[in-house]
Amino acid sequence: MTNPKLEVLTPDNCQIIFIDQQPQMAFGVQSMDRQALKNNTVGLAKAAKVFNIPTIITTVETESFSGHTYPELLDVFPGKDILERTSMNSWDDQKVRDALAANGKKKVVVSGLWTEVCNNSFALCAMLEGDYEIYMVADASGGTSKEAHDYAMQRMIQAGVVPVTWQQVLLEWQRDWAHKETYDAVMKIVKEHSGAYGMGVDYAYTMVHKAAQRTTTEHTTLAPVPANK
Repeated sequence: MTNPKLEVLTPDNCQIIFIDQQPQMAFGVQSMDRQALKNNTVGLAKAAKVFNIPTIITTVETESFSGHTYPELLDVFPGKDILERTSMNSWDDQKVRDALAANGKKKVVVSGLWTEVCNNSFALCAMLEGDYEIYMVADASGGTSKEAHDYAMQRMIQAGVVPVTWQQVLLEWQRDWAHKETYDAVMKIVKEHSGAYGMGVDYAYTMVHKAAQRTTTEHTTLAPVPANK
């Protein structure tokens, strides 16, 4: 039998869940830079939007502890329902199970906080009880220490979770630069969220291909004027 984990992620074979991407949860993250974590999460969300990936957003104890989901993440999916829970494990909420089932995709891409709690418990239960395949986005998830994140990832990998990064997921969905219907949108995400890769794209577009600069306003460059000796 073919191993389903050998199948690359495509816009047609997966769904995505964002678990507890909330400020109080992010405050506790020590496994990576929190601004980078937020950047990666929003970049991943924009990728999901471009490729029409069925998306779930779930939160825990919003009013009493965790705060509201990042506005930058919510704005990617205007009007989308947010699935609130009390359980640390999203799998324990029936709304989440129903949403996963309704999306009809067995491959589930996961971005969440914290890796060692909410991500770990959801992944193990969804695989055991729901027969889902889990693709854990390591750099769009965070733990309360580097060790907490790393050992949670190791535990999940041993159980069969597939580790990925957000940019890996984006480019796996794109797959071929000949797919022009998503090319421009993917390049926009890369420029905004992919760090040095995005800077390199900006450089190539403007310096090699002589495209206009990626600014929303015009700027004039004044020529050098040597100062009087």
